[in-house]
Amino acid sequence: MSKIVETILKHSHEPLLDKVLLSEEQLQIRIAELGAQITRDYHGKDLLLVSVLKGGVVFLTDLMRHISVPHSIDFMAVSSYGVGVRATRGQPRITLDLNTDIRGRHVLLVEDIVDSGHSIDHVLRLLASRNPASIKVCTLLDKPSRREVYVPIAYLGFEIPNEFVFGYGLDLDEYCRNLRFIGTVKAEYQ
Repeated sequence: MSKIVETILKHSHEPLLDKVLLSEEQLQIRIAELGAQITRDYHGKDLLLVSVLKGGVVFLTDLMRHISVPHSIDFMAVSSYGVGVRATRGQPRITLDLNTDIRGRHVLLVEDIVDSGHSIDHVLRLLASRNPASIKVCTLLDKPSRREVYVPIAYLGFEIPNEFVFGYGLDLDEYCRNLRFIGTVKAEYQ
């Protein structure tokens, strides 16, 4: 058991938290704005929201409540990190693929964070090969200082500094996804 998991199980997330980077209120205000923008942009189009699991599901759930045009959802899972790993290996693999045929549909890929760009680039290339009408990226967080691969982000929640973050879908060794805010991890736990 890692030092992080041990701490979480004994004391919750609080000893690991350096600071709250984005409060629940900040998150919800921006997500409502994104939902309104997406609603305007996809009026009259066959919209499919694709969430990248596991981190993107919390963002997707709140975002879709603010999108008033008809849409459907599906899920993918991509692995590029493992428990205890803090940097991408640069070789993502699809561990869960879509159940939906995306041919001719307007796909909006909903992601929790774009970091190096490798995972999202891999997913975009795969989905583009399936002939959607369009494919765009909506990410809650963007860490441009870590980018190794270009990612065209159409809808952005927040640009953040190169800090290790958790909460609101983002995990600490698979824990703390349920927090209503996004916080940074103290240096000794990174």
